[in-house]
Amino acid sequence: MDAVEFGSHYLETARSTFESMKGLAEKAIAQVPDGDLHWRSDPEANSLVVLVQHLHGNMLSRWTDFLESDGEKEWRDRDGEFEPSPNLSRVEMMQRWEEGWACVFHALQTIPPDDLLRKVAIRGQDHTLIEAIERQISHYAYHCGQIVQLARQRAGEKWMTLSIARGQSRSFVPPARS
Repeated sequence: MDAVEFGSHYLETARSTFESMKGLAEKAIAQVPDGDLHWRSDPEANSLVVLVQHLHGNMLSRWTDFLESDGEKEWRDRDGEFEPSPNLSRVEMMQRWEEGWACVFHALQTIPPDDLLRKVAIRGQDHTLIEAIERQISHYAYHCGQIVQLARQRAGEKWMTLSIARGQSRSFVPPARS
């Protein structure tokens, strides 16, 4: 496998990973009543809206002009991302969600598959493109996991599992590998 084949495979894997976590979080959010999108367990905890606001801000900052400018943009208000927005509707929240992810997926398409060792800056620190992408995969997986957990709590008995249901593992037969 040459550098272009490896790079193409890696970028497709990263895209697929991002798509998977995006879809999982969306399925979780869909199960939460509108009135619970702003719920927080305590004043210091994050609501679903706050988590989406933070991811939106991070995604726009990290992935806008990804190859040419520092991933921490001067215009970003990270602290503001963690402030409750009590008037933000589900539709507005999901618009931010989609805008952030669109920025991620667009930026991934601009990365040359044979240039994954190129350096980019995040908060003034150099990262290879692979390191920068892996940093974001880890960060988004962390917050998407929080979204799923919080959604699970708010959905209560109406929750529909996003994976193999408890007690059903034996009935899951993985597809044969070719």
